[in-house]
Amino acid sequence: MTERGVPPGPVATGAGLAEPRGYDEHATARWADEPPKLARADDLAGRGPFVRDRARVLHSAALRRLAAKTQVVAVGSGDFPRTRLTHSLECAQIGRELGAALGCDADLVDAACLAHDLGHPPFGHNGESALARLTAGSGGFEGNAQSLRLITRLEAKVPGAGLNLTRATLDATLKYPWLGPGEAASSGGKYGAYGDDAAAFAWIRAGAPAERACLEAQVMDWADDVAYSVHDLEDGLQAGLVTLTALRDSAERATVAQLTLESYCPPGLTTEAELDEVFTELLRLDCWPADFDGSLRALAAVKNLTSELIGRFCAAVQHATRPAGHPPLCRYAADLTVPRQQRLECALLKGVTASYVMRRAGVAEAQAREREILVELADAVYAGAPETLDPLFRPEFEAAGHDRARLRVVVDQISSLTDTSARAWHDRLWHPRQP
Repeated sequence: MTERGVPPGPVATGAGLAEPRGYDEHATARWADEPPKLARADDLAGRGPFVRDRARVLHSAALRRLAAKTQVVAVGSGDFPRTRLTHSLECAQIGRELGAALGCDADLVDAACLAHDLGHPPFGHNGESALARLTAGSGGFEGNAQSLRLITRLEAKVPGAGLNLTRATLDATLKYPWLGPGEAASSGGKYGAYGDDAAAFAWIRAGAPAERACLEAQVMDWADDVAYSVHDLEDGLQAGLVTLTALRDSAERATVAQLTLESYCPPGLTTEAELDEVFTELLRLDCWPADFDGSLRALAAVKNLTSELIGRFCAAVQHATRPAGHPPLCRYAADLTVPRQQRLECALLKGVTASYVMRRAGVAEAQAREREILVELADAVYAGAPETLDPLFRPEFEAAGHDRARLRVVVDQISSLTDTSARAWHDRLWHPRQP
């Protein structure tokens, strides 16, 4: 982005490269002009704008850091559970196949899926809540808005423009295409951009229907839900925190249904009785193993379960959104249609993980300490800034004209840390070692 927040006009997608089907020059424009590649043009033949976008996200430092950020189970607690990185890779695989089946550009959807969690801070959603409280009244903190901030401003590719992705790819990362609370066009709750990033947001959304996500963003959102719900179930089974015996117990199912209704269903969508019925039907599918003992046979059976569930969720959406014979769809040609049955099944699987993994004994106490670590770390970094900041963030802190802007830089720094480095920074800055 330019310093004054005024975007330049659309730039060419590259000499000799045809526009992807369904995506015009407006969609493939980049915020900042870039010099031509040093490689010969014939070496880049066929490497379209969305292939380049995917590569930029894949090679970003922010994506690498996700390897040490919590998905559900704390990083380092075992070798099997997903991290934010493996979750993002699996989300991208699901999203690109579903997107392609609907008519979307597969690389565009892949890039959006890889980017969707880049802004999440240490300690998962628990860390997000701590930073949100810390910045209340100062612009707030939201993982999705932080992701957009990273790819349009903080990542090192094009100075001032982050990764300088195409408009269509940036739009596909906007699960919540509106500005945060207190800013124009805010719907409250979740949001996709901070007020500080309003210029970038306006450029991305130029010509788009107000507060309506593009089809690629909706595919990314559903791929995220599917990957999250199915793979966290697999992790829970492998860790022994979820058991098939418990899931087949009617009282246990009722507890899961109640939690799902409270935590994962919008008001008025369904009832506890309907969820219990849907859960019972889901467990009757032939793909569920009889038991799980950790053996190779059992692991293969669970892997087959995850494959069948992903196929079930994606096939239902594909057929509902683009029936046989329907022309390809992309951008704003349609909205993703998720059948009610699959939406409730996906929500129930989230409820399973919440019941047996996220709310197990000791988790609340550990999460409280994680929130304390981030708040204490923010105090220490702010007090010692700019020296306590990475070189990347120091110029912005020094140029900040008021406390709100300086706090935003500190939060940018802290949210970039992994779980491991956040603890290490805390130990170094909050409890300095004696000489």
